This record gives sequence, structure tokens and C-alpha cells, in this order.
Amino acid sequence: MNRDQITILALTAGWTLVVGVLGGAVLWRFRRKSLRITMIVAGVVPMLAALAAVTQSVQAMFISAHDSLVVLWTLAFSGLLGLAMSVLLGHWVSTGSRDVGRRLRHLGTSYEPVTGSTNVPAELSAITDELEMTRKKLAASNDRERALEASRRELVAFMSHDLRTPLAGLRAVSEGLEDGVIDDVPGALRQMRTTVDRMTGLVDDLFELSRLSAAPPPRRRSAVSLRELAEDVVGESCEHARSEGVALTVSTPADDDRLAVHGDADELTRAVTNLVGNAIRHTERGGTVKLTVDREEDGRVRLAVTDACGGIPDDDLDRVFDIGWRGDEQRTPTNASATTGAGSSGGGLGLAIARGVVESHEGNIAVANTPGGCTFKIELPPVTATP
Repeated sequence: MNRDQITILALTAGWTLVVGVLGGAVLWRFRRKSLRITMIVAGVVPMLAALAAVTQSVQAMFISAHDSLVVLWTLAFSGLLGLAMSVLLGHWVSTGSRDVGRRLRHLGTSYEPVTGSTNVPAELSAITDELEMTRKKLAASNDRERALEASRRELVAFMSHDLRTPLAGLRAVSEGLEDGVIDDVPGALRQMRTTVDRMTGLVDDLFELSRLSAAPPPRRRSAVSLRELAEDVVGESCEHARSEGVALTVSTPADDDRLAVHGDADELTRAVTNLVGNAIRHTERGGTVKLTVDREEDGRVRLAVTDACGGIPDDDLDRVFDIGWRGDEQRTPTNASATTGAGSSGGGLGLAIARGVVESHEGNIAVANTPGGCTFKIELPPVTATP
């Protein structure tokens, strides 16, 4: 390498270093400004460094005037091209960044952001897609939280009413006994005991619902014959059905299939009892409640309770299993399948407890209208499906 080449190399390196330092200072100055500006500066600085080095070489007479003019024009057009590309790239990146910021501001809301530009780098596009998915999940979570809070307030209102009424009755009876104005003392005591039993049922339902909602470690479970469980529930509920003037029947497969599921017998019994009690309570006298147990084609065990309640309004079907929900208290009895909930207490918790039990057993519970009434259906995995 001769002396001229060494001089050209030194000059080029020097000007590149000087322009690079100046460019770095400009970038630092605009570090809090728009990303578009910094990208333009980053694209222009190398062109300026090359232009300065060529200009210095021309002045030092290392290249001819004709050659220097060609190089300068080449650098000028290359610089314009680099500037245009930097502006375009900066526009794409800044647009994508603003879209990311907009989505971040609306995380957890139901706001539907305007569809972002597709002319953004793949990394920013992936980030916006992830943010949109996260926004939808957070919005759904917030909606569920608001619905749960509304359900809790509704439950508190119902429980306050259900507890205030029997407490007022107990106070009236106790004051009557204290003042000696009640002649039938044994009857009053029986009335007080019945009231206390009903209040105990309310409290038991609240404890059970709280336990299911807290998702505690699962109890020890074993194979449970849903066929035998249904027959036992029907046997225990026959007197209740007879007193209400309702016929109660059970239908099982003709073969010897036990229809076994993996679960807790006490919890499943309570869930089925709640459904049967709900059906009996809202079926008119002379009607029939039918309990059907069979196996689906995919092996799952299905239990259905069909009543003659007159049906449930379509708008209420999705709320039947909400905690404490009872629908329209002014509804006529023929349409009251969901008005007071199920369970021994009548506190609007029975169907919610049934859903909690079924879901804790990895099953599904649903309700649908049928001619003259409605059907509550439970589907549970067979015993062989759970290790």
C-alpha cells in the first residue's frame, strides 16, 4: 500500500469518525423525540460521512475533477434514496409503535381499536396481535368480574330478605311465648323449629357454595354409579313429590350398565337432589317429573331431569345457574322453574351449587326448554376417563 492510499484511508477513517460522533450526538439529542426522526438521522449520517471523505479527497487532488463529479453525483442520488427509505421505514415503525401504544392504553376494556396498518415490521405486527388477544381476554375477565359482583350483590339482597323474614317470625313467636298470649305452645315450638331448620338450610347452602367457589383440593373420589344414585334420589324425593301432587319417575337403560363416573357420591347426590327438588317445586299438581340416566355415544354419562313447569323465557336461560338469581318474582307458577332456585332452603343457591359440583367433576350442566317444561341435563365423563 503506497503513501497516497494510506492518506486516503486515514482521511476516510477520520471523517467517518467525526461525522459518526456528530451523528451520535444528534441521535442523543433527539432520543426522546419521534422514532421517525432518529431513523432518518441514522440513515443520513453514513451518507454524510462518505460525502465528507470524497470532498476531502478531491481537495487533496487524489482524484480528478471529472471523477470527483461522478462520485459526488452518485453520492447525492444515493443519499436521496437513503433519505427516502429512512423516511418510509420510519413511517412504518412509528405507525406500528402508535398502534402498540393505543392498544396498551385500552388493555382490559371493551374498546374496539381501529385495525392497524399492515405495512409494519413483523415484530411489531406480532406484538399488536398479542396485545389484541390480551385485551380481549382482560375485557372478558372484567366483564365476568362485573357479572360476578352483580351476582354477589343480588345474592346478598336475596339472603337478607330470606333471613329477615324467618327471624321476624321467630321474634314474634318468642315474644308471644314470653307474654303468654300463645295457647298452642307445642305448635309454636314446632313452628320455631321448622323456621330454624330452614335457616340452617340457607346457611348450609352458603357454606357449600363458598367451598365450591374457593376451589379447594378435591375430596377423595371413587367410582360412583349414577344409575344407583338417581334411583336413591327418586326414592328419597317420592314423599316430597307426593305432597306436591307430582308424579316422579326414573328411567334407566335396560342392560346392567352401572353408568359409573369418577367422583364424590355426596356431592353428586346433592347436585341431583337440587335439580329434582327444583323440578318438583315448580311442576303443577298432576304433572310429572322424569329423571333419565343413560350413556352417550361418546361414552359420557348423561342425567336429565325433565319437569312440567311451563318453560323458562329464552332471555333467562343463560342466568338460571347464576348465584342467588331467581328471575321475576311476579312470574306465574307455570313459568317459575328458575324463579326461586333449587335446594332445600329455597334461597336461590341450589342450581348454582349443582353447577359448581358438576364443573368440579369436569362435567357440563345445561338447561333447555321442552314442550310443556324444561330439561336440566348433566354430562359427566365415565369412570375410565379419569385416572
